[in-house]
Amino acid sequence: MADLSSTLLACQSPDPNIRKQAEQYLVQAEQSNLPSFFQALATELSTEGKDVSVRQLAGLHLKNLLFAKDNLTLEVNINRWKAMPADQRTPVKNLLLQSLRSSESIARHTAAQAAAEVASIELPFSEWPEFAPALTELVTSAESPDGVKVTALETLGFACERLGVTSGELSQDITDKMLTLIVDGLQNERPNEIRKAAAVALRNSLVFTSGNMENVNERNMIMQAVCETTRCSDSSVRAAAYECIVNIAYQYYNKLRDYMPTLFQITLETIKSDEEPVALQALEFWSTVAEEEFELLDEAADYQSRGEPIPEDRQCMRYIAGALEHLIPIFTEVMAKQDEEADEDTWNLSMAAGTCMTIVAGTVEDLIVPAIMPFVQANIKSDNWRLREAATMAFSTILDGPSTETIGPYVNQSIPVLLEALKDAHPMVKDSSAWTIGRICDIHVRSIPSETFPALVTALSGILITESPRVSAQACYALHNLAAAFEGDDAAASSGTNALSPYMASLLQTLLQVADRENSDECNLRLTAFEAVVVLIQHSAPDCKPILLQLLPVMIERLSNSFSIPALTNEDREIKEGLQGLLCGVIQIILIKMTKEEVIPYGDSVMQGYLQVLQVKNATAHEEALLAVGALADILGPDFEKYMSALQPFLMVGLKNFESYQVCRVAVGVVGDICRAIEGKIQPYCDEIMSALLQSLQNPTLHRSVKPPVLSCFGDIALAIAGAYEPYLQVSLMMLFQAGQTQAPPDDEELVDYVFQLREGILEAYTGILQGLKDGGRSEVMLPYIENVLVFLEMLTTDPDMDESVMGKAIGCVGDVASTLGPRVAEGLAKPWVQQLFQMGQSTPDDGIIQTTSWARSQVQAILK
Repeated sequence: MADLSSTLLACQSPDPNIRKQAEQYLVQAEQSNLPSFFQALATELSTEGKDVSVRQLAGLHLKNLLFAKDNLTLEVNINRWKAMPADQRTPVKNLLLQSLRSSESIARHTAAQAAAEVASIELPFSEWPEFAPALTELVTSAESPDGVKVTALETLGFACERLGVTSGELSQDITDKMLTLIVDGLQNERPNEIRKAAAVALRNSLVFTSGNMENVNERNMIMQAVCETTRCSDSSVRAAAYECIVNIAYQYYNKLRDYMPTLFQITLETIKSDEEPVALQALEFWSTVAEEEFELLDEAADYQSRGEPIPEDRQCMRYIAGALEHLIPIFTEVMAKQDEEADEDTWNLSMAAGTCMTIVAGTVEDLIVPAIMPFVQANIKSDNWRLREAATMAFSTILDGPSTETIGPYVNQSIPVLLEALKDAHPMVKDSSAWTIGRICDIHVRSIPSETFPALVTALSGILITESPRVSAQACYALHNLAAAFEGDDAAASSGTNALSPYMASLLQTLLQVADRENSDECNLRLTAFEAVVVLIQHSAPDCKPILLQLLPVMIERLSNSFSIPALTNEDREIKEGLQGLLCGVIQIILIKMTKEEVIPYGDSVMQGYLQVLQVKNATAHEEALLAVGALADILGPDFEKYMSALQPFLMVGLKNFESYQVCRVAVGVVGDICRAIEGKIQPYCDEIMSALLQSLQNPTLHRSVKPPVLSCFGDIALAIAGAYEPYLQVSLMMLFQAGQTQAPPDDEELVDYVFQLREGILEAYTGILQGLKDGGRSEVMLPYIENVLVFLEMLTTDPDMDESVMGKAIGCVGDVASTLGPRVAEGLAKPWVQQLFQMGQSTPDDGIIQTTSWARSQVQAILK
């Protein structure tokens, strides 16, 4: 390790050969003797007088040996460290603590990160008992320079942050020591840089302090220290203190009651008068309280519907409703302090106030209307553009929350005013007016007077071309929502038309012109224009069919022409591929509106365009192209088979695209679409397809959301090729059996949902395989495996939390077992759990499940006679 310093520097060399050789050396050192390598890096970091760049590189490399963004790699790194004997880890930890005392700030800061990473691994297991006392000594010692004290608190903050990510838990003893250290750092007499580091550490540590927050004295101490810190002369310290208050509101809402008068006073004063970074955090406090109360009120309604009492710690104190008359004037005042130079990435106080008001409206519902409407009515036509814009935005924020009965009359009256405001002299007023109309079309479209519909469509269409990309994008959003309101329009099916039909041709033409604007890359204008086109087509009435037939060749030509667009930079390529994806989506939705006979003349040219998109490696448009291919297969049915030989290579690329899991998932879905379309004609391609599907299930890095559709796809293939599925039977059933053993802890909602999806995929696979083998006259090959299938079905039946969708598929699968294998499985289906499952199905409110239950029961009864 004598040349470790030069090797670390060589890793930063602009010469790729030197850099590669140095990186290989470090990998070899890591693999040959990891404990020695850790100690060598820690020695480099801790050695005073060495080049600070080398020290920093050594510390970062040490940290990165323990850190990883993905959980699998992180687990490997943690296990490697824990596998090292304690006597080999201790010298490394001692050197890290020594480095925290360095006179070089860069070295100290790097050591803080590395020490925090080690602490996040060891503290949950009550290891490294020297950690907290060492930091305490650094902060409290009169001999420690202020920079060292800041570093010690930074270390604590970093460690808590990492512990929060890794879900590590701390003993009460360690938490007590940490809090004592943090509160000491927050004291008024401490320099501001120390107070800031302490505030950040407190923010990160709050997730571990539930025991302390239960103790009134300790809670008072924490709250007093934080509230006093909001008065600090340094704005960055004040902002950090408010971040703590926000986190306390999130973590410990049920402990706020005694402190709300103080928090009310200081936050409102800060919002009105402090610097924006501080005021933003004070405003975030009220957003957080509103979000918590929204959730608590939702829970309360759920408890009430079940006739259960609300737990004491889940009571909503209705702080927002109580403070409403004081909050609204401040919010509206702040909303009128707009930044005319703000772009779409800007986040400022005016925007934050609008967002907070939206959350508040969702929490207090009808109470918001009388609180805000006087301001709106008084200012929406003000001579001052700032008040006009603030009033318009304030109205938009309260659209979602109040009942239609309460807000509807105001919506009805607002449309003419908002349409007139689209012509306002100030662009921000036009922007907010278009946005508000879009919100109304999304949430309260039934409150729009029918007589204003023509004026509404005409006004929105009129600003698509002439206004700025931002305003035009809002108009696209409004048209999108207006068209979406016609979803499930039964009247159009019977009458052949709807209110959009007279405008359809001109709207589609104008929106495509918008997509062609030179500045359509700004404000997502091209995307929003195409999204509006798609929804307009999707909900067009039958009398618009001639327009769509004229539009289809235009879209095909646009897709064809897009391949000749030059792409000199990465940005150019992204724009080009994004356009191609949008065009694939438009073509797909047009085809869905047509009959097979209408599509056939265009099939070759459409498929050629899709294949050209798929030819580009790693293109962002692959997902859209594959979705469009699946839709085309669904429309053409058996006639799609002629495209299979050309599609297969690209389909395989999609199935093996484990990194872009969304593309992989769509490719799996396309296999199912093709199976249903061409049925047995897919057999020549099945060896490759099944191999790719099995590889995906065996890949530990593949996103888990892909696995349920892969399992279901086995059933699609079996249904398509019938008895020819036999060569794949054993290996696919083994995968299904393994997947069926997956369990989820009941408190992990995300994992529980995933297991439900997994079980649905398994049941769909079993059903497809059983039916396919039956159709192919090879049902007997399933007999050796049927016991495992029945064990799985019994396990589902005894699960008290079984999802209704899983239940329906399980009942159907029981029926398929009986129908396919007959008396040979009579003994297995005579067990009590089968009748229990049927009783559950019969008692659901779902008519589909009840019908499935009746059918399955008849199949079982037939073989039990």
